[in-house]
Amino acid sequence: MMRLRIILAVTALISLFGVTGASAQTIKLGTLAPKGSPWFDILQDMTAEWSAASGGSVKARIYPGGSIGDESDMIRKMRIGQLQGAVLTSEGLGRIVPEIRVLQLPMWYRSDDELDFVRTGLTAEFEALFEERGFKVLNWGDIGWVRLFTRSPAPSPTALQPLKLFCWVGDQKICEAWERQGFSPVPLAFTDIFSGLQSGMIDAVFTAPVPALSYQWFGLANQMTDVKVIKMIGATIITMKTWKKIPEAMRPQVLAAAAEAGRRSDERIRGFEEQSIEVMREYGLSVHSLTPELRQAWETRSKDAYPVLLDGVVPTELLARARQLREKHRGQRARID
Repeated sequence: MMRLRIILAVTALISLFGVTGASAQTIKLGTLAPKGSPWFDILQDMTAEWSAASGGSVKARIYPGGSIGDESDMIRKMRIGQLQGAVLTSEGLGRIVPEIRVLQLPMWYRSDDELDFVRTGLTAEFEALFEERGFKVLNWGDIGWVRLFTRSPAPSPTALQPLKLFCWVGDQKICEAWERQGFSPVPLAFTDIFSGLQSGMIDAVFTAPVPALSYQWFGLANQMTDVKVIKMIGATIITMKTWKKIPEAMRPQVLAAAAEAGRRSDERIRGFEEQSIEVMREYGLSVHSLTPELRQAWETRSKDAYPVLLDGVVPTELLARARQLREKHRGQRARID
């Protein structure tokens, strides 16, 4: 069944790019996922299926590990037609639809299921906003639960304050939110995190375990505070110009194939997250668990960021709907438990 969906999706792509006879077309896809990471492996599997199903007529060129630039570069290149699509984290997605930050409030969600429930309830609204702004969402996926990786132990917000903290360059909201919490953000490109840690330009980075392992950041920032700040999300998007060229009858199959890839990605990342922490432990990572008092300290400090992250970005009614969905899920879980 999955292979049939892929074949149908490839048929749509052939129609889209006008592939005829022996002429081959290349689909350019940007991603920060490095080679060897779970995300890259899934992308590679998918594109190999596209090539096999089309007899080599449709090929994809994946630009991994930020080789084509940071996510802001990918968005710019999609807008001018140099890229047809990209796999973006919530950072890049938020540059197109800032309202998505309601899904990324620090320590606002407690579990995968809780975030999934809220995201599902708001998906149609978010996807409509992306379309209004020129992009089609093909699937959603997980990056993982963001923890704190530092060069020296920082189990509390107070211990993090003197450290130089990575902040996405160009994202003034996030940098201001860190400052509001008393931290010292240093704006850098995502692709400069390793060199920043190596040179001492930064001492700390909030990131998920799988990227910390994939990019080898943990070798330089080998102290992990096990505070689950946010569940970072991602999505695969293409430009609406590209989407509208796909024959209407083929669009459901294209979306079905993309959704299956998103499901596989979630399944693999969620299963691999704890394993990646254990692998990093074997190579010198120290993990600092939180006492109830420390967890409360992080939650209290996180709330200082909400006014900055929400103001002028997340409408009051959207925040209210997200809170209502979150509380509904918690009520359902309480009845089950």
